[in-house]
Amino acid sequence: MRAMRVRLGLAALAAGLFVGHGGALAASAEKGKAAYMTFGCWGCHGTVGQGGITGPKLAPDPMPAEAFTAFVRTTNRTMPPYREAVLSNEDLADIYAYLQSIPKPADYKTIPLLKQ
Repeated sequence: MRAMRVRLGLAALAAGLFVGHGGALAASAEKGKAAYMTFGCWGCHGTVGQGGITGPKLAPDPMPAEAFTAFVRTTNRTMPPYREAVLSNEDLADIYAYLQSIPKPADYKTIPLLKQ
């Protein structure tokens, strides 16, 4: 009986990892942008994650997904934690996809006006 529970537990874990991984792959930058605006992330971090007075820069090149998720869920700093009951894992993955989709700004050396 114990061996059967262990096997079922391992199967459930494997299924969860597979589904979780598939969910991360299916994240939508478009939905993420909408969620980023809806949940008010832009208020502190700027509309494209550039950062502001009250929130640090999030994009381009956001921190690793695991660190991002852990911080959003458990922060004890100025930003309140966003528990899953408030911000679903799907919405959080979409927000991360949005942050990843934000391109780096042009190098200032390529801007003609700044060369004058």
